[in-house]
Amino acid sequence: MKVRKELWFGFVIMGLIILGTVVMLLSAEKLTNGHLGLMMLSLVVVAIMLGFPTAFTLMGMGMLFTWLAYERSATKTLDLMVQSAFKVMSNDVLISIPLFVFMGYLVERANLIEKLFKSLHLALARVPGSLAVATLFTCAVFATATGIVGAVVTLMGLLAFPQMLKGGYDVRLSAGAITAGGCLGILIPPSVMLIVYGATAGVSVVQLYAGAFFPGIMLAGLYILYVVVVAWLKPSLAPPLSAEARFVKLPEMTQRIADTVSNRALPALAGALKGSRNLGVSTDYVLKQLGIALLPALLFAAVATLSYRSATAPLDPADIVQATGGALAEPGGGVQEPPGSGAPAAGGLQEPPSAGGLREPPSAAGGLQEPPSAGGLKEPPGAGGLAEPPGAGGLREPPGAVAGGGLREPPGASAGSTAQVPAAALERREASANFWIGFGVGLAALVAFYGILSFQRLEIFKMLLASFFPLLILILAVLGSIVFGLATPTEAAAVGAFGGLLLAAAYKQLNMRVVKESVFLTAKTSAMVCWLFVGSAIFSAAFALLGGQELVERWVMSMNLTKTEFLVLSQVIIFILGWPLEWTEIIVIFMPIFIPLLDNFGVDPLFFGLLVALNLQTAFLSPPVAMAAFYLKGVSPPHVTLNQIFAGMLPFMGIQVFAIFLLYQFPAIGLWLPQVLYK
Repeated sequence: MKVRKELWFGFVIMGLIILGTVVMLLSAEKLTNGHLGLMMLSLVVVAIMLGFPTAFTLMGMGMLFTWLAYERSATKTLDLMVQSAFKVMSNDVLISIPLFVFMGYLVERANLIEKLFKSLHLALARVPGSLAVATLFTCAVFATATGIVGAVVTLMGLLAFPQMLKGGYDVRLSAGAITAGGCLGILIPPSVMLIVYGATAGVSVVQLYAGAFFPGIMLAGLYILYVVVVAWLKPSLAPPLSAEARFVKLPEMTQRIADTVSNRALPALAGALKGSRNLGVSTDYVLKQLGIALLPALLFAAVATLSYRSATAPLDPADIVQATGGALAEPGGGVQEPPGSGAPAAGGLQEPPSAGGLREPPSAAGGLQEPPSAGGLKEPPGAGGLAEPPGAGGLREPPGAVAGGGLREPPGASAGSTAQVPAAALERREASANFWIGFGVGLAALVAFYGILSFQRLEIFKMLLASFFPLLILILAVLGSIVFGLATPTEAAAVGAFGGLLLAAAYKQLNMRVVKESVFLTAKTSAMVCWLFVGSAIFSAAFALLGGQELVERWVMSMNLTKTEFLVLSQVIIFILGWPLEWTEIIVIFMPIFIPLLDNFGVDPLFFGLLVALNLQTAFLSPPVAMAAFYLKGVSPPHVTLNQIFAGMLPFMGIQVFAIFLLYQFPAIGLWLPQVLYK
């Protein structure tokens, strides 16, 4: 029997792992429990590559080596298993996983993706490589709504792949666009992978979602830029759409207006308002079409108004006080230094006069004294006991105190305020130059939109309204409620699941069969993730018990790596692990090993998680276990080979590596939004 090349590749990787483990064990002066932990890690990787179920392999290996570590004590081994499973069950972050998965399956079954792809490829008809660009855009949007890589790749393989091949697109470019775009679901929020990483590393899922937003958009933008450049340089790989493919049929009444008045939508609809006697078109129909055409203008007006009010709003008094370093305003408009600044305030509290700090009280005539040699504290003057210092006369209120007790507010300060704010600061501000630049750019784009708005483009806009915008509203509602702190990920996932039900109902796809399939697939996926967590918890506990983590930490620290060298080494290891393993195995097996090392190098776990999330894109695109390739091969025509799909994925893997480099060089891409929102 002839063995395929990808299987040989897998066998070579497994052989290298086993050989490296054997060499390491034989070279050790003394075998310890830590070496047993490394052997367990190697055996788990090999067993998974041979096809054993990941979760049960982790549990089985973990329990076996725990039994060895506890000197063959079955009771302690079972106790560890129960405690690890209970720890996973009590993690409330994982509740959001089934809800997000349920939302994804409902949206998938609402048949939105077909309408979305059709409207996008018509809207982008004049862009080089428009079909591939529309495919990537559709994958990005749909992956955001579902987060299920297999579903997105399979559906786009059925929908977009035949159209691209029919349009003369190169097989490798088409396959690469579909597989790379489908993998965006594990990076762009709401991503199940980010939830799994957050629960494993103890990082806030909310901050991970905020941090992964711009890197996800950046990666999708790099994909689209690559496709556009390739199609522009080599049109034979991605021919432009034919006139027949770009044709949009107009409704009868709209066609009548276009033939009689003009094909420019806005002036023609305004001219058609003369009445049905002229064109035979009802006024209600014209007003409805005109209202749809004016939606962008109304949206621009609303956004511009809200932005202007925000840009010209008065400053908050608390911000003014903070900006002045906490200084208080004097009645005359000057600034009064806060207490302790070194300048005495009129009517305020002052330190008592002192020549050189606190001094000992004068010695008492008849009181108890310490021997002269002691040099310690002596009793104050008095007949025997403590007495007030000379001239004290009892405790008095500090200057400026109210007669009934308590301190008076600074002059001119109102009740409940900490400072007097100048009246000019409470007036509306002038809009900044940045606002007017943004306003001008938006206005120019709006004018250009209406300048080219024909009735055909109006029909495409209506298709986008029916497919893209409902999905966009659902995504923004879920992500916005999480990022802006209005809801926890679990609560937002519940809102998303309810929104998925409403979308399916709105598109008349909500029936018992759809709900039954969605619930079944959700239970299947959620059970897989939860069992993975249980297996990971048992495996990590056994690895720590054997001292494997300590051995790895000593080995890494002995290399005297810098922060940059450590990050490069860790990302290279994860990149290589992405060839034989999926992202689930990498997260649950190797992240518990890497996370404890981050403090030694001063690496933020949030930033490390974003690098890992970008890196794990390769787990679906790298042979021999490139699951996206197998998903696409299962629905592609017979003449498309697996090697062609692998070849098409390689340039996109290079783009992923470049994206990791950009994120490392410019960490603000991922850290800016979490810092603005939460710090």
